[in-house]
Amino acid sequence: MRRERYPAIEFPAIASHAVSDPLITLEHIPDHGFAEASGTVDGDAESLILRRDGTRVAAWFNICPHAGRRLDWAPGEFLLSRTGDLVCAAHGASFSPIDGRCTGGPCLGASLRAVPVVVRDGAVFLRDVSGTSATD
Repeated sequence: MRRERYPAIEFPAIASHAVSDPLITLEHIPDHGFAEASGTVDGDAESLILRRDGTRVAAWFNICPHAGRRLDWAPGEFLLSRTGDLVCAAHGASFSPIDGRCTGGPCLGASLRAVPVVVRDGAVFLRDVSGTSATD
């Protein structure tokens, strides 16, 4: 297993509705890599994992479904398997970087909890539950 160091970027927390501040800009997420950002979801400040694939970004809560702990081994620093799966630093559960599904370990069959995001003008924003971005 190799350790990938992706910097945690400090951005202001945002509400999931009616706020135009971005979580992070695309340039701060390595292509096919991960980054950590903070956002306010349903009124709670949350650590989020973001994975970039070109101009597309997927996001999940930074919480392992097995033990309820953060997945990063240090803030914004994630472990990856040889196949590119995200690995929980606490108990070694591995997750698909495509859909967050657990592919091995103690939570097999579970998934990371997705957070809807939208990419606009080179930045990533939370998407509200109505399907519009917080900037609409």
